Amino acid sequence: MKHETVLKEEAITYLNIKPDGIYVDGTLGGAGHSKAILSHLKDGFLYAFDQDDFAISFAKEVLKDLDRYMIIKSNFRYLKQRLNDLGIDKIDGLLLDLGLSSFQIDDASRGFTYLKDTTLDMRMDQHQPLTAEMIVNTYDEKALARIFFVYGEEKNGNRIARKIVENRPLKTTMDLVKICDQVNYKDKGHSAKRVFQALRIAVNDELTVLEDVLKDAVSLLKPDGRLVVITFHSLEDRMVKHFFKDITTIEIPKNLPIQNIDTSPYEIVTKKPIYPSETEYNLNPRSKSAKLRVLRRKPL
Repeated sequence: MKHETVLKEEAITYLNIKPDGIYVDGTLGGAGHSKAILSHLKDGFLYAFDQDDFAISFAKEVLKDLDRYMIIKSNFRYLKQRLNDLGIDKIDGLLLDLGLSSFQIDDASRGFTYLKDTTLDMRMDQHQPLTAEMIVNTYDEKALARIFFVYGEEKNGNRIARKIVENRPLKTTMDLVKICDQVNYKDKGHSAKRVFQALRIAVNDELTVLEDVLKDAVSLLKPDGRLVVITFHSLEDRMVKHFFKDITTIEIPKNLPIQNIDTSPYEIVTKKPIYPSETEYNLNPRSKSAKLRVLRRKPL
């Protein structure tokens, strides 16, 4: 099964890896980024997190000839806690690649795709109880509409939610796609794209998790340490952009005669997001929506 690592060279460049540094890959996935990080380490160490059993087994095979790393089965929202348990309270860099792995998309049984008729699952951690099928069949119309509007920016979320409730129970991805087709028949793109994105985010609580890990990440960074984040949709990118702006900005009341102004210990390295090259996009069209942003803790 093939996995294409998005923005690999750019991520490694912006991590500015120190050979003896401690690094964290918060989203192990197909291990493309982890393997590249390890190739730059000499006396350093890498901690790699993932909650997906298949991703972990896949990554172990990719990294089998390497050392100086540890794979931790956990959602990255617990990253700080798990590192602290291991006696690690400061790191030189953290990478978060927030996209789905190719094998998660391509494995129809996982339910992430709207192109095949399969179960409405969408769990990244297959041990958790909540699935997309449970959401569409048990949440009320108002809650469904909110999920579609907030997490999918779906303008027809109310109508889709109403039709879902009227046609319950929904068992497969195609049951849901048919409803989206009826409502979004004028769409140029796939009628169900935004709804599937919304459900995936809701099932995995992705935005809350992202908010938590960003706060923890900055507290872990050593001076000159870097946080590199790759996003794949506007909601994530907006959160990262605003978080970076907020943490690097010191609000000063107007008209106060302040002489010694404190500055933030953090700075934004990428004033504008980094996009995949045309070459990468041609090789891997799924990289099209990727954006990379970087934050650094200032050196002492």
